[in-house]
Amino acid sequence: MTSSDPLPVETDDGVRLWAATSGSGVPVVLCHGGPGLWDMFGDLADLLADTATLYRWDQRGCGRSERRGPYAWERTLADLEAVRRWAGLERMVLAGHSWGAQLALRYTLDHPGRVGGLVYIAGTGIDPPRTWREAYEENFQERMGVRLGRWAELKERERSAGEEREFCVLRWSADFADDGLAHARRMAEPWFDVNFDCNAAINAEDRLTWGSAELRERCRACPVPVLIVDGEKDIRPRWSVNSLAETLPRVSRVVLENAGHLPWMEKPGEFRHAVRDFLAGCR
Repeated sequence: MTSSDPLPVETDDGVRLWAATSGSGVPVVLCHGGPGLWDMFGDLADLLADTATLYRWDQRGCGRSERRGPYAWERTLADLEAVRRWAGLERMVLAGHSWGAQLALRYTLDHPGRVGGLVYIAGTGIDPPRTWREAYEENFQERMGVRLGRWAELKERERSAGEEREFCVLRWSADFADDGLAHARRMAEPWFDVNFDCNAAINAEDRLTWGSAELRERCRACPVPVLIVDGEKDIRPRWSVNSLAETLPRVSRVVLENAGHLPWMEKPGEFRHAVRDFLAGCR
């Protein structure tokens, strides 16, 4: 399949999800971050178009997908399974970014026979979020610099639609190694409203379940090869990922210098090289 036209995915409870496919090669299903955001993988898909057939989708209630819940971990995992069936894949590589890396990991642990490899991009490991959250907040404030005042002003009051976009762009600018406003504005094109209900519901589940001994044991038993790709200057402390890297039995890790939370945007050549090498072993 090489068409870039959007195609509908219908879940088992009747919710319609936006999806699209492009490229040619190893089948790779992409899982975007959030929760509550949408697919921002246009540049990444272009980088890998000659290596992989890429399947992109907006998660339930997000972006171009139908804005209807429920919003929960098990529901999102079932939606990812619906995408796999829509794509007609018996096996696939999963590539997830940020929270989407956690989603891709959970699906891999649940269905290792359906996953030929996992590309874990800028995730935060398997320890509880509280272990790294304080360091993240400190790094965020430092990286924001002079933009912090305006962001804080918007944070404390009701925002118009235009101000909501500005608020997110300002926050996302801290996700890049250098002055990230241009990159952050690119992330916001096209713009869709953030689904804060989805974000709150799934993050609440994370706080209850992430970091469990059961999750750690399941990672130790995971037979699937995993590539962890980090940006050295991600404001989410990279030591948070050690909890995962030290647990998986078949893992390699690439840390890209002078890159932040979206390493394919700041270091496209190095990112492409690392992922292409990994995909070559997943055929």
